[in-house]
Amino acid sequence: MPARFGVVVFPGSNCDHDAYHAAHHVFDQETRFIWHEEESIGDVDVVIVPGGFSYGDYLRSGAVARFSPVMQDVVRFAEEGGLVFGICNGFQVLCEAGLLPGTLMRNESLRFVCKDTPLRVENADTPFTNGLTEDQVVTIPISHGEGRYYADEDVLARIEAHDQVLFRYSTADGEVTDDANPNGSARGIAGLVNEAGNVCGLMPHPERCVESLLGGDDGRLIFESLLAHVSTVAA
Repeated sequence: MPARFGVVVFPGSNCDHDAYHAAHHVFDQETRFIWHEEESIGDVDVVIVPGGFSYGDYLRSGAVARFSPVMQDVVRFAEEGGLVFGICNGFQVLCEAGLLPGTLMRNESLRFVCKDTPLRVENADTPFTNGLTEDQVVTIPISHGEGRYYADEDVLARIEAHDQVLFRYSTADGEVTDDANPNGSARGIAGLVNEAGNVCGLMPHPERCVESLLGGDDGRLIFESLLAHVSTVAA
């Protein structure tokens, strides 16, 4: 039985169709768009909050989207254990909504960065990473101007203690270095989950690399992890 994906669409979203294409056309899953004014996400297994510039990134990235009518139900879904996957701007929205700790700030270089980026897997025991292995290096594109993850030291210590970091920016050999960090993120953090493990924020774009024809398909591993988890729960 196919998994049911819902892709939230805000004014300014520009990666919603990429996420839909990955879930529906590449993986053949039941997928629908969820407009930001809807008050219910409907009957879904996974909610994707996609990348883009929700509401033009006014105030700060994700700050306005957090108050969209649909986000109340996304928060409800997450608090009840539903899978929520925020990509790039979606990561920012989830932080603003309080579903993930910390925040995303302007890149340290103050420049927009768009390139393929190696990531080292830190935790392979989550619904989003069960198809990977710890210390594996995958290459996934980034495309952001406000991707620098920040949290104070107490929050960072808690995140580390609960194994919430999923990916860190690294070299192709898996070394986490300052030079490999494209935006200045604290401790090289590129993606993490909440303490319950059902809400994920990832700054890179796995939906853009699910077909080898486009130059790489490491993003498939994340979608395959989600599908494996949904299938296991359904069984």
